[in-house]
Amino acid sequence: MELAVYNIKGEDTGRKVTLSDEVFGIDVNEHAVWLDVKQFLANQRQGTHKSKERSEISGSTRKLHKQKGGGGSRIGDINSPVLVGGGRVFGPRPRDYRFKLNKKVKQLARKSALTSKLADQQIVVVEDFTFAAPKTKDFLNVVKNLKLDNKKVLLVFPSVDKNVSLSLRNVPGARFMAAADLNTYSILNNNALILSEASVEVVNNL
Repeated sequence: MELAVYNIKGEDTGRKVTLSDEVFGIDVNEHAVWLDVKQFLANQRQGTHKSKERSEISGSTRKLHKQKGGGGSRIGDINSPVLVGGGRVFGPRPRDYRFKLNKKVKQLARKSALTSKLADQQIVVVEDFTFAAPKTKDFLNVVKNLKLDNKKVLLVFPSVDKNVSLSLRNVPGARFMAAADLNTYSILNNNALILSEASVEVVNNL
């Protein structure tokens, strides 16, 4: 599959890049994509949630009234879960949400995501560029020329370009990423994937 290469003015340069069929032309495996996205989001969770249980509530352990003969229900101390201000039954405890996923499954999911993006015509290739200094306006002009303004975009370079990454840092919905760091969630979590010309070779070998 070949895609046209555009410059930062939105003009067709007349050059084309070849996208590997092994990465951009596979049969999409939705289950692998679901697993990879699930793992990515699970790994972001801190897992520090905690509520106090009966033994952790500050309060007297005195039995409020005798067990029988009062005409009411049985009751223990004031920390009972059935009373207002009492402990919580089976409340959340700190835990680790991370889980293992095989490398080949993650690779399949990433390729499936890239194939889906290409099928939806949400991949744009631009010739390599940089900015003389970090400037948000310069980046906004680029996405406007590519007719991607007001869209959530992911800009992919072969390596980190400080001036470019800082230029889009304050733009809502825009994100910069090195090609080697691409993951399924990042690929899918945008409306357009902007690949620099040099990054295509890296992505073809993912």
